[in-house]
Amino acid sequence: MNEVAVDDPEIDRENRRWVRALAAVGPPREAACSELYLMLLRVGRAEARRRAPLLHLDGPELEDIAHQAAADALMAVCERLDRFRGEARFTTWASRFVIFNVATKMNRHFWRRHEVPYDEEDWSRLARRFDSGPEDEAQVRELVAAVASAVDESLTDRQRLVFVATVLNGMPIDVLADELGSTRNALYKVLFDARKKLRAALVTRGHLCR
Repeated sequence: MNEVAVDDPEIDRENRRWVRALAAVGPPREAACSELYLMLLRVGRAEARRRAPLLHLDGPELEDIAHQAAADALMAVCERLDRFRGEARFTTWASRFVIFNVATKMNRHFWRRHEVPYDEEDWSRLARRFDSGPEDEAQVRELVAAVASAVDESLTDRQRLVFVATVLNGMPIDVLADELGSTRNALYKVLFDARKKLRAALVTRGHLCR
């Protein structure tokens, strides 16, 4: 194990207990998994309740998300035991997985119920993001029209879809990756290339400075 002991001996002993138990086989490992799952479930429920008002989720849906997130987090922790360096409490490290999973799953639920398809192109949404007064409206409309034109002319179909979903419609990239059967890193690369092409097009047309 690539562990670095913390300064607190009690925390260090507890961390080593978790790692040994989860790396074991048979009943000791099963007991440790059960104990950790209950802890992750408590964290998952708390995180789900914290996020619930923002995404308008409640009831059995929240409980289901917490259980799924805890189960996925337990699997992730067990698969990554060799990455735990012991620089914090093991339970704090493990909790990060369930918090991330809750966020991803709740965003996914929200977007699947969302009224706006993630590939819908309503460029007026982009215009509304500019903090501009009436005197700037014509300039904003011109810039947004230039962006829409550059998207049409400069991007591949894949780049266009990813740009529209994440930048125009605000879809979390984790959720889009799940929808498309892709990965976050792959979509980040697509988005990076799309932004690079769009900037070059806008510079060429005089809408941005080099």
